[in-house]
This record gives sequence, structure tokens and C-alpha cells, in this order.
Amino acid sequence: MAGMNINTNARLGLFLTFSLFGIFSMLLVIETTEAKKISEATEENCEVCVKHLTKFINSLDESTKSDHKKVEEAFRKSCKKSKNDDNRFCYYVGGLEESATGMLGEMSKPISWSMPADKVCMKLYRKDAQICDLKYEKTFDFSKVNFKKLKVNELKQILLDWGEDCKGCTEKSDYINLVEQLLPKYAPDAAKARAEL
Repeated sequence: MAGMNINTNARLGLFLTFSLFGIFSMLLVIETTEAKKISEATEENCEVCVKHLTKFINSLDESTKSDHKKVEEAFRKSCKKSKNDDNRFCYYVGGLEESATGMLGEMSKPISWSMPADKVCMKLYRKDAQICDLKYEKTFDFSKVNFKKLKVNELKQILLDWGEDCKGCTEKSDYINLVEQLLPKYAPDAAKARAEL
């Protein structure tokens, strides 16, 4: 009988330990998600959404802007040309054919009511908080950057952004040479400023 008490006490102890661990884990998850909540969308905390929608809204003419169906159509058209983070934003909102979900109505209707981009992004954020997790990759001032100090991945990203590929590149110097060679084509002002130095 004494053996059963020890076994029962051990089970009870393990149960309490795991229960407390489970409760602590849940509180940690709740606290973490609470920390990510935002009260307003800005370029700092919802960068891609606010910047992309601001640029998109400014590109619309008044007749398109006032009709939510035309806004959706224009958004889908602009998404076909989008790249990188803007493309991911289009995917999340539903502007691409391969988008798994769609929130185009949540975006297009407020735009047709003349709601500013930050408010539209806040509406989208309430539907899917991942919208504000998107951040643009850092950009370089090509007129001043020392390409030799960049990492190979950063040089590859520059080429990718330009729609170029470094075929046969095996060394960092190959990437640097190609970026410097293509600089006048994709950043002519920066190339001119570098030549003047």
C-alpha cells in the first residue's frame, strides 16, 4: 500500500509540473502575440503595406479610384509587375493568380471611399497581422557604396532586383565586376556620381 502512495504522488507531481509548464507556455505565447499588436499602421511598423498602397493609390485616376471593382482590377494589373516584397504583399492580399486567399474587397472598398493607405493597412492588419510583418530589404546608395565590402548575397540581390543573372560567376570579384558594369544601365545617376569622385 505504501508503494502505491509513492507512485500516485510521483504521478501527481509530474502532472502538476507539466500542467504548470503548459500554463506558463500559453502565457508566454499570449504575451508574445500581445506585444506584436499595433494601434495604427505607419511606414515604420507596417512598411510594405503603407508604402505600396500609397504608391498604388497615387497612381490611380479619379474614375478608377471611385469604383472598387476598377481598383481591384488595377491592383491585379500592378501586381503582375511587382517584385520581391511588393510581390509578397500582393500574394497576401490576393492580387496574384496564385494567391491562396484574398482580401481584395477589404482593400479596394476603403480605397474607393478615399480612405488613406495607412487606414486601409490597419483594416488589412485586423484581418491578417502578417501584412505588417513584411519589410523591404535594405537598399544601397549606389553612388557611395563600396561594392567590395558587400556580401556576395547582397551583390546577388542587387542583380536580382535588376532582373540580371551572373552566369558563370564563381568569385565575389565576378559579382562586383558585373554590378559595376551594369550600374550605368540601372542607376545612371549613381554611376555618374561615382565617376566624378
